[in-house]
Amino acid sequence: MKKLVPIFLILLPLISMAQQTLSLEDCYSLVNQNYPIAKQSDLLQQKNSLDIKAFNKGKLPKIDLNAQATYQSEVTQLPIKLPNLSVEPANKDQYRTTLDVYQLIYNGGAIDANNKLKLAQTKTQQQQVEVTLYQLKTKINQLFFSILLALERTAILKSKQEQLVSKVKEVKSGVKFGAILPTSEKVLEAENLKIKQQLTELKFDRKRFIENLAVLTYSTIDENVNLVKPITQTDYKASNNRPELKLFELQNEQIEISKNVITKNTLPKVNAFGQAGYGNPGLNMLDNSFQPFYMFGLKANWTVFDWNKSKTEKQALSISESIVNTEKETFLVNNNLQLQEIENEINKLEEVINTDSEIISLREYVLKSSDSQLKNGVITSSEYLVEFTNLYEAKINQKLHEIQLALANANYQVIKGL
Repeated sequence: MKKLVPIFLILLPLISMAQQTLSLEDCYSLVNQNYPIAKQSDLLQQKNSLDIKAFNKGKLPKIDLNAQATYQSEVTQLPIKLPNLSVEPANKDQYRTTLDVYQLIYNGGAIDANNKLKLAQTKTQQQQVEVTLYQLKTKINQLFFSILLALERTAILKSKQEQLVSKVKEVKSGVKFGAILPTSEKVLEAENLKIKQQLTELKFDRKRFIENLAVLTYSTIDENVNLVKPITQTDYKASNNRPELKLFELQNEQIEISKNVITKNTLPKVNAFGQAGYGNPGLNMLDNSFQPFYMFGLKANWTVFDWNKSKTEKQALSISESIVNTEKETFLVNNNLQLQEIENEINKLEEVINTDSEIISLREYVLKSSDSQLKNGVITSSEYLVEFTNLYEAKINQKLHEIQLALANANYQVIKGL
Protein backbone atom coordinates (compact mmCIF):
# COMPACT_ATOMS: atom_id res chain seq x y z
CA MET A 1 0.00 0.00 0.00
CA LYS A 2 2.84 2.38 0.87
CA LYS A 3 4.36 1.79 -2.56
CA LEU A 4 1.07 2.51 -4.27
CA VAL A 5 0.70 5.99 -2.73
CA PRO A 6 3.69 7.63 -4.53
CA ILE A 7 2.62 6.01 -7.80
CA PHE A 8 -0.89 7.40 -7.35
CA LEU A 9 0.49 10.87 -6.67
CA ILE A 10 2.53 10.69 -9.86
CA LEU A 11 -0.44 9.57 -11.93
CA LEU A 12 -2.90 12.03 -10.36
CA PRO A 13 -2.07 14.97 -12.73
CA LEU A 14 -2.44 12.64 -15.71
CA ILE A 15 -5.78 11.38 -14.43
CA SER A 16 -7.03 14.92 -13.83
CA MET A 17 -5.96 15.95 -17.33
CA ALA A 18 -7.75 12.97 -18.85
CA GLN A 19 -10.91 13.95 -16.96
CA GLN A 20 -10.83 17.63 -17.90
CA THR A 21 -14.33 18.87 -18.62
CA LEU A 22 -15.34 22.08 -20.34
CA SER A 23 -18.76 23.60 -20.84
CA LEU A 24 -19.88 26.36 -23.17
CA GLU A 25 -20.39 28.69 -20.19
CA ASP A 26 -16.82 27.92 -19.06
CA CYS A 27 -15.56 29.14 -22.44
CA TYR A 28 -17.58 32.35 -22.14
CA SER A 29 -16.15 32.95 -18.66
CA LEU A 30 -12.59 32.28 -19.80
CA VAL A 31 -12.90 34.84 -22.59
CA ASN A 32 -14.35 37.43 -20.21
CA GLN A 33 -11.47 36.85 -17.81
CA ASN A 34 -8.50 36.30 -20.10
CA TYR A 35 -9.10 38.06 -23.42
CA PRO A 36 -6.76 41.10 -23.61
CA ILE A 37 -9.48 43.71 -24.09
CA ALA A 38 -11.25 42.42 -20.94
CA LYS A 39 -8.55 44.15 -18.88
CA GLN A 40 -9.66 47.51 -20.24
CA SER A 41 -12.73 47.63 -18.02
CA ASP A 42 -10.65 47.90 -14.82
CA LEU A 43 -8.16 50.22 -16.50
CA LEU A 44 -10.95 52.53 -17.61
CA GLN A 45 -12.31 52.62 -14.06
CA GLN A 46 -8.88 53.51 -12.70
CA LYS A 47 -8.50 56.24 -15.31
CA ASN A 48 -11.94 57.62 -14.47
CA SER A 49 -11.04 57.84 -10.76
CA LEU A 50 -7.87 59.76 -11.58
CA ASP A 51 -9.67 62.08 -14.01
CA ILE A 52 -12.36 62.92 -11.45
CA LYS A 53 -9.70 63.43 -8.79
CA ALA A 54 -7.95 65.86 -11.14
CA PHE A 55 -11.22 67.72 -11.86
CA ASN A 56 -11.93 68.08 -8.13
CA LYS A 57 -8.55 69.74 -7.68
CA GLY A 58 -10.18 72.74 -9.34
CA LYS A 59 -12.12 73.34 -6.11
CA LEU A 60 -8.89 73.80 -4.16
CA PRO A 61 -6.98 77.08 -3.94
CA LYS A 62 -4.55 77.78 -6.74
CA ILE A 63 -1.22 79.20 -5.54
CA ASP A 64 1.29 80.80 -7.90
CA LEU A 65 4.72 82.20 -7.10
CA ASN A 66 5.82 84.86 -9.59
CA ALA A 67 8.96 86.95 -10.02
CA GLN A 68 9.85 89.50 -12.64
CA ALA A 69 12.44 92.14 -13.42
CA THR A 70 11.72 94.74 -16.11
CA TYR A 71 13.20 97.80 -17.69
CA GLN A 72 10.87 100.28 -19.35
CA SER A 73 11.52 103.27 -21.55
CA GLU A 74 9.15 105.61 -19.71
CA VAL A 75 7.70 105.92 -16.22
CA THR A 76 4.82 107.94 -14.79
CA GLN A 77 5.72 111.54 -13.93
CA LEU A 78 3.78 114.65 -12.87
CA PRO A 79 2.99 116.75 -15.94
CA ILE A 80 3.58 119.99 -14.02
CA LYS A 81 6.13 121.36 -11.62
CA LEU A 82 4.97 122.57 -8.23
CA PRO A 83 6.86 125.20 -6.24
CA ASN A 84 8.70 123.96 -3.18
CA LEU A 85 7.82 120.35 -4.12
CA SER A 86 10.02 117.81 -5.77
CA VAL A 87 8.63 114.38 -6.74
CA GLU A 88 11.16 111.75 -7.68
CA PRO A 89 9.90 109.55 -10.56
CA ALA A 90 9.92 105.75 -10.29
CA ASN A 91 12.94 103.88 -11.55
CA LYS A 92 12.85 102.55 -15.08
CA ASP A 93 14.20 99.24 -13.80
CA GLN A 94 11.59 97.59 -11.61
CA TYR A 95 11.51 94.33 -9.60
CA ARG A 96 8.64 92.37 -8.16
CA THR A 97 8.02 89.02 -6.45
CA THR A 98 4.45 87.96 -5.62
CA LEU A 99 2.55 85.07 -4.11
CA ASP A 100 -0.89 84.84 -5.76
CA VAL A 101 -3.78 82.77 -4.37
CA TYR A 102 -7.01 82.08 -6.28
CA GLN A 103 -10.02 80.33 -4.76
CA LEU A 104 -13.04 79.26 -6.81
CA ILE A 105 -16.26 80.31 -5.09
CA TYR A 106 -18.89 79.65 -7.77
CA ASN A 107 -18.76 78.36 -11.34
CA GLY A 108 -22.31 77.12 -11.85
CA GLY A 109 -21.46 73.51 -10.97
CA ALA A 110 -19.19 73.08 -14.00
CA ILE A 111 -16.75 70.83 -12.14
CA ASP A 112 -19.47 68.45 -10.94
CA ALA A 113 -20.98 68.42 -14.43
CA ASN A 114 -17.62 67.51 -15.96
CA ASN A 115 -17.23 64.73 -13.37
CA LYS A 116 -20.60 63.30 -14.43
CA LEU A 117 -19.57 63.56 -18.07
CA LYS A 118 -16.30 61.74 -17.38
CA LEU A 119 -18.20 59.00 -15.54
CA ALA A 120 -20.67 58.69 -18.44
CA GLN A 121 -17.78 58.42 -20.92
CA THR A 122 -16.18 55.69 -18.80
CA LYS A 123 -19.43 53.70 -18.63
CA THR A 124 -19.82 54.00 -22.39
CA GLN A 125 -16.27 52.78 -23.00
CA GLN A 126 -16.72 49.90 -20.54
CA GLN A 127 -19.92 48.90 -22.28
CA GLN A 128 -18.07 48.94 -25.62
CA VAL A 129 -15.65 46.44 -24.07
CA GLU A 130 -18.63 44.29 -23.07
CA VAL A 131 -19.95 44.45 -26.64
CA THR A 132 -16.61 43.37 -28.07
CA LEU A 133 -16.35 40.45 -25.65
CA TYR A 134 -19.96 39.45 -26.28
CA GLN A 135 -19.42 39.30 -30.03
CA LEU A 136 -16.77 36.62 -29.45
CA LYS A 137 -19.49 34.24 -28.26
CA THR A 138 -20.45 33.40 -31.84
CA LYS A 139 -16.87 32.27 -32.60
CA ILE A 140 -16.80 30.25 -29.38
CA ASN A 141 -20.08 28.56 -30.32
CA GLN A 142 -18.75 27.59 -33.74
CA LEU A 143 -15.54 26.08 -32.34
CA PHE A 144 -17.22 24.38 -29.38
CA PHE A 145 -19.85 22.62 -31.47
CA SER A 146 -17.33 21.77 -34.20
CA ILE A 147 -15.37 19.87 -31.56
CA LEU A 148 -18.55 18.16 -30.37
CA LEU A 149 -19.45 17.13 -33.92
CA ALA A 150 -15.94 15.79 -34.54
CA LEU A 151 -16.20 13.70 -31.36
CA GLU A 152 -19.63 12.34 -32.32
CA ARG A 153 -18.50 11.46 -35.85
CA THR A 154 -15.37 9.80 -34.45
CA ALA A 155 -17.46 7.63 -32.11
CA ILE A 156 -19.78 6.58 -34.94
CA LEU A 157 -16.90 5.81 -37.31
CA LYS A 158 -15.17 3.70 -34.65
CA SER A 159 -18.39 1.76 -34.15
CA LYS A 160 -18.63 1.34 -37.92
CA GLN A 161 -15.02 0.20 -38.03
CA GLU A 162 -15.58 -2.41 -35.29
CA GLN A 163 -18.56 -3.84 -37.13
CA LEU A 164 -16.65 -3.81 -40.39
CA VAL A 165 -13.70 -5.67 -38.87
CA SER A 166 -16.11 -8.28 -37.56
CA LYS A 167 -17.66 -8.58 -40.99
CA VAL A 168 -14.21 -8.97 -42.59
CA LYS A 169 -13.59 -11.97 -40.34
CA GLU A 170 -16.88 -13.52 -41.46
CA VAL A 171 -16.07 -12.88 -45.11
CA LYS A 172 -12.62 -14.45 -44.70
CA SER A 173 -14.26 -17.56 -43.33
CA GLY A 174 -16.71 -17.60 -46.26
CA VAL A 175 -13.86 -17.20 -48.76
CA LYS A 176 -11.96 -20.03 -47.10
CA PHE A 177 -14.87 -22.42 -47.60
CA GLY A 178 -15.65 -21.09 -51.09
CA ALA A 179 -19.00 -19.58 -50.21
CA ILE A 180 -17.92 -16.00 -50.97
CA LEU A 181 -15.72 -14.63 -53.72
CA PRO A 182 -12.15 -13.60 -52.66
CA THR A 183 -12.67 -10.07 -53.97
CA SER A 184 -15.33 -9.49 -51.32
CA GLU A 185 -12.67 -9.47 -48.61
CA LYS A 186 -10.61 -6.86 -50.46
CA VAL A 187 -13.61 -4.59 -50.91
CA LEU A 188 -14.28 -4.59 -47.17
CA GLU A 189 -10.61 -4.06 -46.30
CA ALA A 190 -10.48 -1.07 -48.66
CA GLU A 191 -13.49 0.39 -46.86
CA ASN A 192 -11.72 -0.18 -43.55
CA LEU A 193 -8.74 1.81 -44.80
CA LYS A 194 -11.10 4.57 -45.90
CA ILE A 195 -12.52 4.73 -42.36
CA LYS A 196 -8.98 5.00 -40.98
CA GLN A 197 -8.39 7.97 -43.26
CA GLN A 198 -11.60 9.62 -42.07
CA LEU A 199 -10.63 9.04 -38.44
CA THR A 200 -7.23 10.62 -39.08
CA GLU A 201 -8.86 13.65 -40.68
CA LEU A 202 -11.24 14.00 -37.75
CA LYS A 203 -8.37 13.69 -35.28
CA PHE A 204 -6.49 16.61 -36.79
CA ASP A 205 -9.67 18.65 -37.32
CA ARG A 206 -10.56 18.18 -33.66
CA LYS A 207 -7.02 19.11 -32.65
CA ARG A 208 -7.21 22.28 -34.75
CA PHE A 209 -10.58 23.29 -33.27
CA ILE A 210 -9.34 22.70 -29.72
CA GLU A 211 -6.16 24.69 -30.32
CA ASN A 212 -8.19 27.58 -31.78
CA LEU A 213 -10.56 27.50 -28.81
CA ALA A 214 -7.60 27.48 -26.43
CA VAL A 215 -6.10 30.52 -28.19
CA LEU A 216 -9.42 32.38 -28.09
CA THR A 217 -9.97 31.66 -24.39
CA TYR A 218 -6.31 32.12 -23.44
CA SER A 219 -6.33 28.75 -21.66
CA THR A 220 -4.89 25.26 -21.92
CA ILE A 221 -7.32 22.67 -23.26
CA ASP A 222 -6.35 19.02 -23.37
CA GLU A 223 -6.97 17.04 -26.55
CA ASN A 224 -8.98 14.52 -24.51
CA VAL A 225 -11.21 17.23 -23.03
CA ASN A 226 -14.73 16.16 -22.13
CA LEU A 227 -17.11 18.76 -23.57
CA VAL A 228 -20.43 19.17 -21.78
CA LYS A 229 -23.17 19.39 -24.38
CA PRO A 230 -25.34 22.40 -23.45
CA ILE A 231 -29.06 21.98 -22.96
CA THR A 232 -30.76 25.15 -24.16
CA GLN A 233 -34.45 25.93 -24.30
CA THR A 234 -35.21 28.74 -26.69
CA ASP A 235 -37.58 31.36 -25.34
CA TYR A 236 -38.89 33.21 -28.37
CA LYS A 237 -40.93 35.62 -26.22
CA ALA A 238 -37.99 36.82 -24.10
CA SER A 239 -37.05 40.47 -24.48
CA ASN A 240 -33.91 41.43 -26.35
CA ASN A 241 -31.04 41.99 -23.95
CA ARG A 242 -28.10 42.57 -26.29
CA PRO A 243 -25.27 44.68 -24.78
CA GLU A 244 -25.34 46.90 -27.89
CA LEU A 245 -28.73 48.25 -26.78
CA LYS A 246 -27.25 49.26 -23.44
CA LEU A 247 -24.37 50.90 -25.32
CA PHE A 248 -26.77 53.03 -27.39
CA GLU A 249 -28.56 54.05 -24.19
CA LEU A 250 -25.31 55.09 -22.52
CA GLN A 251 -24.22 57.04 -25.61
CA ASN A 252 -27.44 59.06 -25.48
CA GLU A 253 -26.98 59.68 -21.76
CA GLN A 254 -23.46 60.93 -22.44
CA ILE A 255 -24.81 63.34 -25.06
CA GLU A 256 -27.40 64.74 -22.64
CA ILE A 257 -24.75 65.25 -19.97
CA SER A 258 -22.51 66.97 -22.54
CA LYS A 259 -25.32 69.44 -23.24
CA ASN A 260 -25.56 70.14 -19.53
CA VAL A 261 -21.80 70.77 -19.35
CA ILE A 262 -22.11 73.36 -22.13
CA THR A 263 -24.88 75.10 -20.18
CA LYS A 264 -22.82 75.10 -16.99
CA ASN A 265 -19.83 76.59 -18.80
CA THR A 266 -21.89 79.63 -19.81
CA LEU A 267 -22.89 80.51 -16.22
CA PRO A 268 -21.09 83.26 -14.21
CA LYS A 269 -17.89 82.37 -12.38
CA VAL A 270 -16.79 83.98 -9.12
CA ASN A 271 -13.27 83.72 -7.72
CA ALA A 272 -11.63 85.13 -4.61
CA PHE A 273 -8.03 86.20 -4.98
CA GLY A 274 -5.22 87.44 -2.81
CA GLN A 275 -1.72 88.71 -3.55
CA ALA A 276 1.25 89.34 -1.28
CA GLY A 277 4.51 90.66 -2.68
CA TYR A 278 7.74 92.52 -2.36
CA GLY A 279 9.09 94.87 -4.98
CA ASN A 280 10.43 98.15 -6.17
CA PRO A 281 8.21 100.04 -6.46
CA GLY A 282 5.42 98.59 -4.33
CA LEU A 283 1.80 99.62 -4.76
CA ASN A 284 2.85 103.21 -4.09
CA MET A 285 4.39 104.18 -7.39
CA LEU A 286 5.87 107.36 -5.86
CA ASP A 287 7.87 105.42 -3.27
CA ASN A 288 11.02 104.56 -5.19
CA SER A 289 12.22 101.75 -2.89
CA PHE A 290 11.64 98.09 -2.11
CA GLN A 291 8.38 97.72 -0.21
CA PRO A 292 6.11 94.82 0.85
CA PHE A 293 2.49 94.95 -0.34
CA TYR A 294 -0.70 92.89 -0.49
CA MET A 295 -4.22 93.01 -1.89
CA PHE A 296 -7.30 90.75 -1.91
CA GLY A 297 -10.72 90.80 -3.46
CA LEU A 298 -13.39 89.09 -5.58
CA LYS A 299 -13.55 88.68 -9.32
CA ALA A 300 -16.64 87.77 -11.34
CA ASN A 301 -16.66 86.68 -14.98
CA TRP A 302 -19.64 86.01 -17.23
CA THR A 303 -19.51 85.53 -20.96
CA VAL A 304 -22.70 87.32 -21.94
CA PHE A 305 -22.36 86.74 -25.68
CA ASP A 306 -20.36 83.92 -27.23
CA TRP A 307 -21.53 84.32 -30.83
CA ASN A 308 -23.94 81.34 -30.37
CA LYS A 309 -21.03 78.98 -29.83
CA SER A 310 -22.81 77.03 -27.07
CA LYS A 311 -26.00 76.88 -29.12
CA THR A 312 -24.09 75.49 -32.11
CA GLU A 313 -22.35 72.91 -29.93
CA LYS A 314 -25.72 71.73 -28.58
CA GLN A 315 -27.08 71.46 -32.12
CA ALA A 316 -24.09 69.31 -33.06
CA LEU A 317 -24.79 67.07 -30.05
CA SER A 318 -28.43 66.75 -31.09
CA ILE A 319 -27.28 65.51 -34.49
CA SER A 320 -24.98 63.03 -32.74
CA GLU A 321 -28.00 61.82 -30.78
CA SER A 322 -29.91 61.29 -34.03
CA ILE A 323 -26.95 59.34 -35.42
CA VAL A 324 -26.97 57.06 -32.37
CA ASN A 325 -30.71 56.49 -32.79
CA THR A 326 -30.31 55.54 -36.46
CA GLU A 327 -27.51 53.14 -35.50
CA LYS A 328 -29.82 51.57 -32.92
CA GLU A 329 -32.62 51.21 -35.47
CA THR A 330 -30.23 49.63 -37.97
CA PHE A 331 -28.96 47.22 -35.34
CA LEU A 332 -32.50 46.16 -34.38
CA VAL A 333 -33.45 45.56 -38.01
CA ASN A 334 -30.40 43.36 -38.61
CA ASN A 335 -30.83 41.65 -35.25
CA ASN A 336 -34.48 40.81 -35.94
CA LEU A 337 -33.50 39.47 -39.35
CA GLN A 338 -30.88 37.21 -37.73
CA LEU A 339 -33.41 36.01 -35.15
CA GLN A 340 -35.94 35.24 -37.87
CA GLU A 341 -33.39 33.25 -39.88
CA ILE A 342 -32.12 31.28 -36.88
CA GLU A 343 -35.68 30.57 -35.73
CA ASN A 344 -36.51 29.09 -39.15
CA GLU A 345 -33.29 27.07 -38.96
CA ILE A 346 -34.30 25.67 -35.57
CA ASN A 347 -37.78 24.72 -36.78
CA LYS A 348 -36.31 23.06 -39.87
CA LEU A 349 -33.80 21.02 -37.89
CA GLU A 350 -36.42 19.90 -35.37
CA GLU A 351 -38.55 18.49 -38.19
CA VAL A 352 -35.55 16.87 -39.87
CA ILE A 353 -34.48 15.19 -36.61
CA ASN A 354 -37.95 13.70 -36.20
CA THR A 355 -37.37 11.60 -39.35
CA ASP A 356 -33.74 10.67 -38.64
CA SER A 357 -34.67 7.83 -36.25
CA GLU A 358 -37.12 6.40 -38.80
CA ILE A 359 -34.44 6.49 -41.51
CA ILE A 360 -31.95 4.72 -39.23
CA SER A 361 -34.52 2.06 -38.32
CA LEU A 362 -35.22 1.38 -41.99
CA ARG A 363 -31.52 1.31 -42.85
CA GLU A 364 -30.88 -1.20 -40.06
CA TYR A 365 -33.63 -3.44 -41.42
CA VAL A 366 -32.22 -3.26 -44.96
CA LEU A 367 -28.67 -3.93 -43.71
CA LYS A 368 -29.83 -6.95 -41.74
CA SER A 369 -31.36 -8.35 -44.90
CA SER A 370 -28.21 -7.56 -46.90
CA ASP A 371 -26.10 -9.26 -44.24
CA SER A 372 -28.07 -12.48 -44.66
CA GLN A 373 -27.84 -12.21 -48.46
CA LEU A 374 -24.06 -11.70 -48.29
CA LYS A 375 -23.63 -14.82 -46.13
CA ASN A 376 -25.64 -16.85 -48.62
CA GLY A 377 -23.75 -15.46 -51.61
CA VAL A 378 -26.83 -13.74 -53.07
CA ILE A 379 -25.17 -10.30 -53.20
CA THR A 380 -21.57 -9.12 -53.43
CA SER A 381 -19.69 -7.36 -50.68
CA SER A 382 -19.85 -4.15 -52.72
CA GLU A 383 -23.64 -4.26 -52.63
CA TYR A 384 -23.55 -5.03 -48.92
CA LEU A 385 -21.13 -2.17 -48.37
CA VAL A 386 -23.54 0.29 -49.97
CA GLU A 387 -26.23 -0.49 -47.40
CA PHE A 388 -23.67 -0.67 -44.62
CA THR A 389 -22.41 2.84 -45.50
CA ASN A 390 -25.95 4.16 -45.88
CA LEU A 391 -26.76 3.13 -42.31
CA TYR A 392 -23.76 4.87 -40.79
CA GLU A 393 -24.24 7.95 -42.94
CA ALA A 394 -27.78 8.12 -41.55
CA LYS A 395 -26.38 7.86 -38.01
CA ILE A 396 -23.81 10.57 -38.73
CA ASN A 397 -26.52 12.77 -40.25
CA GLN A 398 -28.61 12.33 -37.11
CA LYS A 399 -25.72 13.49 -34.90
CA LEU A 400 -24.96 16.29 -37.35
CA HIS A 401 -28.54 17.54 -37.18
CA GLU A 402 -28.55 17.30 -33.36
CA ILE A 403 -25.32 19.29 -33.10
CA GLN A 404 -26.59 21.82 -35.65
CA LEU A 405 -29.78 22.23 -33.62
CA ALA A 406 -27.80 22.73 -30.40
CA LEU A 407 -25.59 25.26 -32.19
CA ALA A 408 -28.63 27.07 -33.60
CA ASN A 409 -30.18 27.29 -30.13
CA ALA A 410 -26.91 28.58 -28.66
CA ASN A 411 -26.60 31.16 -31.44
CA TYR A 412 -30.21 32.23 -30.86
CA GLN A 413 -29.37 32.85 -27.21
CA VAL A 414 -26.37 34.96 -28.26
CA ILE A 415 -28.26 36.90 -30.94
CA LYS A 416 -31.01 37.79 -28.49
CA GLY A 417 -28.69 38.44 -25.57
CA LEU A 418 -30.24 35.80 -23.29
